[in-house]
Amino acid sequence: MQIAVAVAATLGAAFIRGLTGFGFGILLVPILALALTPVEAVLAINIMAGLLALTEIRMILREAEKSAFIMGALVMVATAPGLMLLNATPQDLARLLIALIALSAFFAILLPKRSGAQPGPITTGAVGLSAGVLTGFAAMPGPPVVPYYVGRDIPRTTAKASMIGIFGISAMAGVGSGTVLGVLEWRIVVLGLALFPLVLLGNWVGSLAFGKVSDRVWRACVGIVLGAAAIAALVKLI
Repeated sequence: MQIAVAVAATLGAAFIRGLTGFGFGILLVPILALALTPVEAVLAINIMAGLLALTEIRMILREAEKSAFIMGALVMVATAPGLMLLNATPQDLARLLIALIALSAFFAILLPKRSGAQPGPITTGAVGLSAGVLTGFAAMPGPPVVPYYVGRDIPRTTAKASMIGIFGISAMAGVGSGTVLGVLEWRIVVLGLALFPLVLLGNWVGSLAFGKVSDRVWRACVGIVLGAAAIAALVKLI
């Protein structure tokens, strides 16, 4: 049953990631954390997300906003402290905090849409650092990053490429931090590699859908995904 749930959840999360550019960790961490320890779930998802980002590197370099690369550098700095915090947090409390992080992303996306102008260095820096901490703690850099891009009036292709770039860097930083801290075990690497073909399939199907929906529908999908993820995480806790 656990294997079946992991397979279905991975396919679904990868499809949403292909459609929206995010949601992989937000959707999958709360589910995998019920069968694995939170640290194991975070590291397994970071392995899959990092490999997936490598397959899309040309699109990221071509379409992403410059702010994505600044945030990516800050994410690499702040990921290890987040993972250390997760490793020191009791598992039940960590699961609750991860669910609340998913819920915060939903409310953030409901804020009024802003202009397309890139925010200043303070805002960009704060988003990058917080995304790094959340990468280590929950494999969820999305809560600060998604509102930063989706909440602005910019082309959805730019928003998606920017988010994918940051999430790819954050995933690699998470794996590297787990290795340095000695919490990444070989069985987690094997699990991530075993599930990766499902990630490729789901992401490919989601990317096909991305090109066929309007901007309004796409932004609505973003809100629905965040809301559903938050509700599912809270229900699983109960």
